[in-house]
Amino acid sequence: MRNSTDYSPLYRSFIGFDHLASLIDKASQPGKQSSYPPYNIELLAENQYRITMAVAGFREEDIDIESKDNGLIIVGTKQPPANSTQESEATTRHFLHQGIAERNFERKFQLGEHVKVIGAFMENGLLHVDLEREIPEALKSRKIAINGKSLLNGNS
Repeated sequence: MRNSTDYSPLYRSFIGFDHLASLIDKASQPGKQSSYPPYNIELLAENQYRITMAVAGFREEDIDIESKDNGLIIVGTKQPPANSTQESEATTRHFLHQGIAERNFERKFQLGEHVKVIGAFMENGLLHVDLEREIPEALKSRKIAINGKSLLNGNS
């Protein structure tokens, strides 16, 4: 028996954000959802965010970050050593237990409108991607003064 949750009330609450409700609905569907590599999403300030991914064993050269449309794609491709066959045979590692995954990955994030990637850096086996939401002046709220006269009819 499958445990299903009804997300239809979200469609009524998220006016203009139905794509968000459909993403939540899609994420709740059973299927192939990889949890590798693990990640955090932090709110640093009102319009600043950070995605932190655990990418132990990967170098900066092994990771590609691409921002396209309202999406962010992070791809990790582990390169085999560039040694000759004689050297690789001599340095072959034999694991008794291998808990650090060294497999390739691709992680996609859906970004909100006006969210831009402003930078990325690696530190202590963690990849940090900084994001910022830049709301255009035309879309920011503004205070409207109430005057007793109409400016459209030439009354000033």
